[in-house]
Amino acid sequence: MHDAVVIALGSPIRVGIYKEGELIEAISSDKVGSDALPEIFEDLLRRYTFGRLIYANGPGSFMGIKVTYLFLKTLSIVQKVPLFALDGFFFNENSPIKAYGKLYFVKNSTTISLESFEQLELYTFKLPLTIDTKNFNTDNAPCYGIDAVG
Repeated sequence: MHDAVVIALGSPIRVGIYKEGELIEAISSDKVGSDALPEIFEDLLRRYTFGRLIYANGPGSFMGIKVTYLFLKTLSIVQKVPLFALDGFFFNENSPIKAYGKLYFVKNSTTISLESFEQLELYTFKLPLTIDTKNFNTDNAPCYGIDAVG
């Protein structure tokens, strides 16, 4: 069995395949999630049997989060494979994540807030070389980082 990790909070989308916690394949796509994920997983499902699906559930691109969650949740149900999640800060060295304008999501301990920065060098999201499933959460709902505007 293999595990798949999906980071689709911005471009490029990254998918990592892990065996026994070690990264064995990394895929990157500049396409939007609704195009990239079906193409990537069509190929991967021919070659691998998954024991777990894991994704970065936010914050980041709202559309990226929604599409990724719906795609992986559906795959999880159809394949009878558990879906896990972890926030995007795990995949970018806990650096600020672009929200909109000059606002960025920042994580302090367990709280995610918005902060304004005039100019900020962003860290790219990276697939870890190893994963430990104890870090991942079964509460896999999307984390948008801000409340809906009413």
